Amino acid sequence: MKVQHMKIQEEMKVKDLINEMGKTGVLGAGRVYNATRLLSEMFNDKDMNIFLSMAGPLIAGGMRQIISDLIKKGKIQALITSGANLTHDLLEAFGGKHYHNLKPDQIKGGHIKDIYTKTEDFEIFEKKIIKIIESITRSSGRVFSIREFIHEIGKHINDKNSIIKNATDNNIPIYAPGIIDSMIGLQLWMFTQENQLCLDAIADMHHLSNLVFESEKIGAIILGGGLPKHYTLASTILRGGVDAAIQIIMDRSETGSLSGAPLEEARTWAKAQSKSKLVTVIGDATIIFPLILAGAL
Repeated sequence: MKVQHMKIQEEMKVKDLINEMGKTGVLGAGRVYNATRLLSEMFNDKDMNIFLSMAGPLIAGGMRQIISDLIKKGKIQALITSGANLTHDLLEAFGGKHYHNLKPDQIKGGHIKDIYTKTEDFEIFEKKIIKIIESITRSSGRVFSIREFIHEIGKHINDKNSIIKNATDNNIPIYAPGIIDSMIGLQLWMFTQENQLCLDAIADMHHLSNLVFESEKIGAIILGGGLPKHYTLASTILRGGVDAAIQIIMDRSETGSLSGAPLEEARTWAKAQSKSKLVTVIGDATIIFPLILAGAL
């Protein structure tokens, strides 16, 4: 097929723009088009359960509402993410905010590239999460899977835009195998200095495996790499891998890291079916995923 050149017009719809991208081939624009088509197919396949894997500072980067809406609308059946993203969800649920374009004298806290958090917001987070942990252990015992623990946190959140609250309300499991490596993990460690609490990470593998084997088909949306990406793909090995997947990553493949690996490599590990539909898009997920999602919807 010949490469056709994109035409950009005033008042174009997202769908029209992505269709123009699809005329160009399989460079970046063509991959965005292919990913949009595949995501639409995944959403419309009633037999497919979709797992969303989320790494990197996506909540701090402005994608909190997008993820919450996917949960509320039943577009995903499981969320696999880092403890950091859950921390930033709770930061906002407790009244804190993420900031940009601050002046140097306004900055008193941490920052993620050009996104800033204020120290006072984290102080509130620390006080409130400890109260929630105390309430959970007092009323529900002291041994939880990580998924159960996150679910219990959701019962104590009043923010209608919270990812954790919406997951709890809609019975969507959140798996966070690396939760200890986050501000939530730090507070858990501090809590256990004087209290008893046990998180059973292995129990989540039982629960996730049941979800995998109950699924006729599995699709994956992978935003960023790292532990969430591997946990998502590896959970499907015993069924021969995912049936379809889209990943949006910035990592490179030359070092042999899992984060930078093209999805086609997953077939060699039985993390993707031999005839699975796979699309990798290289780029910033905070730019590309909203575009793909809008086109697919």
